Amino acid sequence: MELSEFKNHIKDKRVSVVGIGVSNVPLIEFLHGCGAKITARDKKTPEELGDIYEKILPLVEKTALGEGYLSDIRDDIVFRSPGIRYDIPEFKAAAEKGAAISSEMELFFSLCPCKIIGITGSDGKTTTTTVTYKILSKQAELDGGGRHIWLGGNIGSPLIGHIGEIKEDDICVVELSSFQLHTMKSSPCVAAITNVTPNHLNWHTDMDEYIEAKTHIFTNQTAEGTVVLNYENDITRALAEKAKGRVFFFSSKRTPEADNAVYEENGAIYLKENGKARKVINTSDIKLVGRHNVENYMTAIALTAGLASADAVYEVASTFNGVEHRLEFVRELDGVKYYNGSIDSSPTRTIAALSCFTAPVVVILGGYDKNLDYEPLCGPLYEHAHTAVLTGQNAEKIYKALCGHGIPADFEIIKEPDFEKAVYAAKNAAKPGDVVILSPAAASFDHFKNFEERGKSGKIYKEIVRSF
Repeated sequence: MELSEFKNHIKDKRVSVVGIGVSNVPLIEFLHGCGAKITARDKKTPEELGDIYEKILPLVEKTALGEGYLSDIRDDIVFRSPGIRYDIPEFKAAAEKGAAISSEMELFFSLCPCKIIGITGSDGKTTTTTVTYKILSKQAELDGGGRHIWLGGNIGSPLIGHIGEIKEDDICVVELSSFQLHTMKSSPCVAAITNVTPNHLNWHTDMDEYIEAKTHIFTNQTAEGTVVLNYENDITRALAEKAKGRVFFFSSKRTPEADNAVYEENGAIYLKENGKARKVINTSDIKLVGRHNVENYMTAIALTAGLASADAVYEVASTFNGVEHRLEFVRELDGVKYYNGSIDSSPTRTIAALSCFTAPVVVILGGYDKNLDYEPLCGPLYEHAHTAVLTGQNAEKIYKALCGHGIPADFEIIKEPDFEKAVYAAKNAAKPGDVVILSPAAASFDHFKNFEERGKSGKIYKEIVRSF
């Protein structure tokens, strides 16, 4: 839909925006500018919303806050926050009264005039999205043509607030969560799934629904679409059968049997298109540590095939230090190096983080329980670490998994509910030559208010470590 057409359509329509978080404030501003009559709904009270409440008051016709914020919705359109399921009784009742249930991301896809590149996955999607954005931005700089590359979705600023500035020749690079994809009926023309492992099973009804949500990133593509899939992940490799367009596989372990692939050979990353391969960069060019980051670059190289040169990839790979909270070096003190991996919100992410270190590790684990299985974490944890400090809501669940796997005699487990004391416990357990890493293998929602503050545990961890 053209932006002008949408403005005519939405003018004077009754609209509810449910969930007044960071992503939906720009949506409220945008809808207000289009002439919609907005009701802002949130389970928080005005006092809990604080400055956000004061910001939206001039933009909305009314508010429904606190207890009963979802009761008796009688609007034409309901834009739900991604963290709220579409099939709750209140939304079903609203739909029966004629409301369309949508979201900020679905609206953005319907209005965006340019190519969208979308990335999802259980692990690695934020780094891959950022690297893809940086490679395309570097290519735009090298070309000098004025093309703008936009970054958004699950990271960066919500792009709906910039929809009027986005040009047809631009490119939008978006990270998409399973929450956002769950009800999506559009797919980006170029998409990637980095991997699929159990995650968010406290929100999705089961693993099948979680996988299905992830597939929405490409199942609505046309024959001109492209999807990039992890060849080493059984789930994503099998998803290739659902693709309508071109499939790119990537693998850091072998050469995929496919016409289009990104793979490693003799310390270099190769891009194969239509059966013809060319070298892009050496793996030693990548400044980020860890095999998982090699795979993140492979995904980005496939996503930017035909859009970016090897020079652009090299410029980014050789200089980019990484996204905050992902194996972020904090400081070295008394021979101990401290790293912040607070974004490691699943066991597979923590396993990848642990594999990056040859030095003995003290790891801080625990947070919000997402109904994940921690047994696969035990072996790698015992292999790379000598101490685990357990904190957060699921500390006991992790502890039981470690006990069930059999705790080695030389492995120490420290339970500390208080986050600051847990960091100090890790410091006291470390010896010169060790690495201490915050890598929770869980979301940090139990210590911090919500998903929008997912980086706060890392910021507080860094403040504590720098205060030693």
